[in-house]
Amino acid sequence: MMAGVTRLTQAGRLREATAAIQRALGGRTEAAGAAPGAARAPAPATDDGDVIDIEVRVIPDELLGSDAPAAFVPAQPAAPASEPATPPVSEPRREDDAPGRFIAGSFANGAGTRPYKLFVPASRLAGPAPLVVMLHGCKQNPDDFAAGTRMNELAQQQGWFVLYPGQQKSANQMGCWNWFQEADQQRGRGEPSIIADMTREIVATHAIDANRVFVAGLSAGGAMAAIMATTYPELYAAAGIHSGLPHAAANDLVSALRAMKQGPGAHRRGRTDEERNTVPTIVFHGDRDTTVHPCNGDEVIAQARWSSLAAVTPGRAETLRGEVPGGRSFTRTIHRDASGRVDAEHWVIHGAGHAWSGGSTAGSYTDPLGPDASGEMLRFFLEHAQRD
Repeated sequence: MMAGVTRLTQAGRLREATAAIQRALGGRTEAAGAAPGAARAPAPATDDGDVIDIEVRVIPDELLGSDAPAAFVPAQPAAPASEPATPPVSEPRREDDAPGRFIAGSFANGAGTRPYKLFVPASRLAGPAPLVVMLHGCKQNPDDFAAGTRMNELAQQQGWFVLYPGQQKSANQMGCWNWFQEADQQRGRGEPSIIADMTREIVATHAIDANRVFVAGLSAGGAMAAIMATTYPELYAAAGIHSGLPHAAANDLVSALRAMKQGPGAHRRGRTDEERNTVPTIVFHGDRDTTVHPCNGDEVIAQARWSSLAAVTPGRAETLRGEVPGGRSFTRTIHRDASGRVDAEHWVIHGAGHAWSGGSTAGSYTDPLGPDASGEMLRFFLEHAQRD
């Protein structure tokens, strides 16, 4: 659909291009963040200019003159609260100035090749260390994602390894994980197989505890983390999904756009036996997110709780409310299964958009005002590793 729209635009057939976008998205338009008088198609762009797969900005014909700009103009990432330089994330340092190492590498299997960065802490825990696999969002890369989440700093303090698989432009021009393609939602195929085999290789070649391997991600990376947790539950002990979508939320571009704006809806009504094997999950989502509708966070939690057969034995939930001093308020819901074990946590960040909560402005798509998603994820992961 988008290829056809691009061809229409290049041919100057702007009305037809706009109509094609509107038909694909149910004829809805959204003006948030557009220039005065301009309307934006409800593609994966937000008032922050963020994306999860592709983005378009539609300029009505009445605003176009003979020297009009192109109809589809890429939006820029949201500027952080201040405008810091984006330094390379190379060896984070602890207070004792002991450096960790941030190693670049590449991994290939039958499904393809992907680059990665691996953080190796300077000081280790006694015995094999935990590993968290971090999947970046669109327009990001491992260095940017590490800077924004501050995960390397926390990993250095606690003796964790952190693996950042990287997407290639040849696989997705926006640098997104292809969470919306059926071939990339299945065990043993596509990007899930690459990420899983990459994880196994890192575990095998470093001093890592295979029982304490976790996966987390933001936006498109969060959607892919949900896929990894569902398709490889024996590999990942728990998952962290930030501003993402559940496994199999869409099966093509049009259904992806709808899921992002409206939630998975009917596409997600049928559950599979595979989903009964998903792992304990912690979810963060801003309630002002206009890139990925917050109802997707509810669906991720429902998917994780389906693994504990919550539909049969619902267990109970505890709701807590809090506020970051000088920052955002939040609602935290802790879900327990019938035996009293925590199987999911859901953090709704009030007033937050599509950004990593508690992140650093050294990286893109971060919200320093929110609670520390990175620290809470590691806490949640460690609790489940100790319990199991």
